[in-house]
Amino acid sequence: MLSSKEEEFILYWQTQRVLQKKNIKQFIIGLTIGLSIGASTLFLIFSGWYQRATMVAKTRLSPLILIIIIVAISVFMAYLYRNYKWEVYEQQYLELLAKKKKAEISMQQPKL
Repeated sequence: MLSSKEEEFILYWQTQRVLQKKNIKQFIIGLTIGLSIGASTLFLIFSGWYQRATMVAKTRLSPLILIIIIVAISVFMAYLYRNYKWEVYEQQYLELLAKKKKAEISMQQPKL
């Protein structure tokens, strides 16, 4: 038997699974995470915390290239986060459907 929360999740995910695949909310959350990682990296490089890394970054990389790299990483993180969240919910949905089907089959079989 499934709990009421599991039943509610099955009903929710049946209606939302196609919409969530294309939802921009998860993309924006992932983009925020990626940009925060990039901003912290920029802060560490330009704060002088590690002097050798700062020297290498200033001589080999232009600020424009560094910003482009950070934006690219942020977009990748956003895409990865969105797909990861969708896959987690989809896996949970499929497991609950299998559990529900197994419970229904066991209820239908006569006990000897």
